Amino acid sequence: MQNKNSDFCAPLTSFDWNEVDPNLIGTSSIDTTCTIWGLETGQAIGRTNPVSGHVRTQLIAHDKEVYDIAFSRGGGGRDMFASVGADGSVRMFDLRHLEHSTIIYEDPQHHSLLRLAWNKQDPNYLATFAIDSMEIIILDVRIPCTPVARLNNHRSGVNGIAWAPHSACHICTAGDDRQALIWDIQQMPRAIEDPILAYTAEGEINQVQWSTTQPDWIAICFNNFLEILRV
Repeated sequence: MQNKNSDFCAPLTSFDWNEVDPNLIGTSSIDTTCTIWGLETGQAIGRTNPVSGHVRTQLIAHDKEVYDIAFSRGGGGRDMFASVGADGSVRMFDLRHLEHSTIIYEDPQHHSLLRLAWNKQDPNYLATFAIDSMEIIILDVRIPCTPVARLNNHRSGVNGIAWAPHSACHICTAGDDRQALIWDIQQMPRAIEDPILAYTAEGEINQVQWSTTQPDWIAICFNNFLEILRV
């Protein structure tokens, strides 16, 4: 896909596919924007035609680079999305009302926020973390700017987060300390001190994914390896 309205395409940092409307893809970029793409496909059994796309909407989402974008299942699961970036904020948008956004959280030291992930079962909750941070922050969109939980057991920078697809209170985190940790957050807002499960890989873990169709399995990657873990 290419933005036909611009001769220059700034590097993209992330993308997310809308689960409710598969014709929508969101991308984030270092040029401070988020772009929502509409896809048109012509497809027949036994033959796949090229996919074309058009920019449905593009907006200046942050004051600095945008590092991640993710659609929420809230509001019907089609129109709500959030983004994080180098300005240290989490911002939520509604495709039906793009004239304004809601700041869900701002890092007190304005550290860049690297990734975010929406709770798969309860769209009121999302998780994020800052670059080189050992702490994961859990946010409730009904209580903006105030974390409802902080997960602090990593000993080096966090790189990935993944909510359980079948449970609203479980999340897996992974980082440079080679640890993949599963947390139970159902006791919020009481402090959550320790994970319920831990796995040590043979290298710094770069990313983690929790299988949607087979929730007993989690995938992690480190060095040039991909490992599949059974929960």
